[in-house]
Amino acid sequence: MQENQSASPRHILVVAHLGRDDSRDAALLALEELTKAGVTPVMRDEDYRELHEVRPGAPEAARLGADVAIADLELVVVLGGDGTILRAAELIRGTPVPLLGVNLGHVGFLAESERDDLHLTIERALARTYTVEERMTLAVEVHVGQEVVYSTWALNEATIEKASRERMLEVVVEVDGRPLSSFGCDGIVMATPTGSTAYAFSAGGPVVWPEVEALTLVPLSAHALFARPLVVSRRSMFAVEVLDRTQGTGVLWCDGRRTRELPRGARVTVTSSDEPVRLARLSRGPFTDRLVAKFALPVHGWRGPE
Repeated sequence: MQENQSASPRHILVVAHLGRDDSRDAALLALEELTKAGVTPVMRDEDYRELHEVRPGAPEAARLGADVAIADLELVVVLGGDGTILRAAELIRGTPVPLLGVNLGHVGFLAESERDDLHLTIERALARTYTVEERMTLAVEVHVGQEVVYSTWALNEATIEKASRERMLEVVVEVDGRPLSSFGCDGIVMATPTGSTAYAFSAGGPVVWPEVEALTLVPLSAHALFARPLVVSRRSMFAVEVLDRTQGTGVLWCDGRRTRELPRGARVTVTSSDEPVRLARLSRGPFTDRLVAKFALPVHGWRGPE
């Protein structure tokens, strides 16, 4: 567990999806609780202004960048669904600052607690009674000819998709420098264990336990005899080339947030990154229990070991 090691000023960033009433209410409660405890709440300037436009009496907060540097944060409390957590991850990746998610969306697989537990979650954040778990991320590059034209990263997945609905994407898949298969498809999803319960899961990919150091590749609607999901070591590299016979272009999406057009002949490489994202955890319960709870899986009749 984290311990209160000093009496220096404490700064906790609050990131919220402010387009909904329940998110705004949660943000107000978080700001009030942090201020009451003598901790400085921090918000991005655009979030702060948006909240005060809708709720003029909202508590004050320091502005990220202007008043408080990212390096001075001890924690980010994220109020929203997985999309909001992915947005917050963009802010703190490359730093030791962990994310503590409170789910206000639907499944909210990245979140640690639910809306009804917000008060307790803030108490745990204030007391630093949480553990920190590192999650693998992807390093993604787009090559055109001999040139790297785009570099980015992903916590969940890098997805190559066809740019036009009526066109098929023609690709060849490579693993560790060797060609595996070529086929037409709607796209390819390459995911981390964290992302195995996101887009890759919807596409029929395997669920990978977070502690398993692996990368997965899942074809989308592939026209091929061999187009099965793949699981490889985190030391491996996936590459997907957009073949010249593709009619039109492809598009790369990373976590559904960062995008790049892929012309014919483009080559996308995906490896594990040395920069993880850190998630704050309030419970060390088994991942199996998390799956059952998030997906409401039927386990009635289970007796367990005698």
